[in-house]
Amino acid sequence: MSEIKPQKYRDEKPAEYFDHIHERSRNHEPNWVYEAVRAILTPIAVGLYRTRAIGTENVPTEGPVLLAPNHFSNMDHFFAGVYLRRKIRFMAKSQLFKPPVLRSIFKYGGVFPVRRGHKDEEAFKTARIILENGGCVLVYAEGGRSRTGGLGEAKPGIGRIALENGVPVVPVAIHGSASVRKWKKLVLPKVTVQFGEPMSFPVVAEPSREQQLDCAKTVFDQVKTMYTTLDEKGRRGARQALREKVSPEPGRTIEP
Repeated sequence: MSEIKPQKYRDEKPAEYFDHIHERSRNHEPNWVYEAVRAILTPIAVGLYRTRAIGTENVPTEGPVLLAPNHFSNMDHFFAGVYLRRKIRFMAKSQLFKPPVLRSIFKYGGVFPVRRGHKDEEAFKTARIILENGGCVLVYAEGGRSRTGGLGEAKPGIGRIALENGVPVVPVAIHGSASVRKWKKLVLPKVTVQFGEPMSFPVVAEPSREQQLDCAKTVFDQVKTMYTTLDEKGRRGARQALREKVSPEPGRTIEP
């Protein structure tokens, strides 16, 4: 994965640099910028990368929900949201908020920062307020992009948000986006996004790190299962596996 620039795990910008973004994220919905970005990137996601979605019905159409995908590419934000009509609020690493134009797009388009290399309570507060207001928040289960080309390991952040807020958690497998960076070599992968069945966890006011990590691993295990099926059986095979899962066994009747 030599094409990926070295990670900078500590953001030296002061916390106050991001206050205005958190303030807007907590008190306002994304505006027309969200729809404009969607309009521009949908043809790219659906046309060039042949993105298709499986299981969009598993994402509640209203009320609080936490989306927990794996992460390979900066395009994953758009792959995850292209087939959902809800406006997704994305938690993204703070280093992305440096260019003024991009910072404005993020601010008004529903993206809020998590300050890398610091214990950023403001990011968790913003996620909590959005969920309390019935919003849809996306947080990458691995905490950042995988650097290996394969799935990484779950980080406790997604578990903390799930336990503290007690909202439905939808595991999301994004398959194919690991090759998005190869577009300069005219490699355009076929991307599939599969939304799993919502998971629920009892509320824990102050979960320990171990509890957070256990919850995160439980969610990410579902992501891994879906991803492995997509990797081994492809998009059609994954759909067939779902049909077989819900079909009654031979000779068995289902109560109305």
